[in-house]
Amino acid sequence: MQKRKRILLQKLVEARKEANLTQQEAASKLDKPQSFISKIESGERNVDFLELEDIAKAYGKPLGFFQTNNKDIDHESN
Repeated sequence: MQKRKRILLQKLVEARKEANLTQQEAASKLDKPQSFISKIESGERNVDFLELEDIAKAYGKPLGFFQTNNKDIDHESN
């Protein structure tokens, strides 16, 4: 799996947990089944930009929270 994708998946899980939401609760906020969140977090399903916007709003995070930068990639390498 690509480093940038792995970092995004980690940030998705981190944001959900910081919002104190279970996968089921997050899915309910998005009007999706729990498997939607599970498959995205596991990398089984890609998330598109509009879905990421909805997820960010549901988790109370700015969209920029999910961006990767060189610091994230360097940290992932160590």
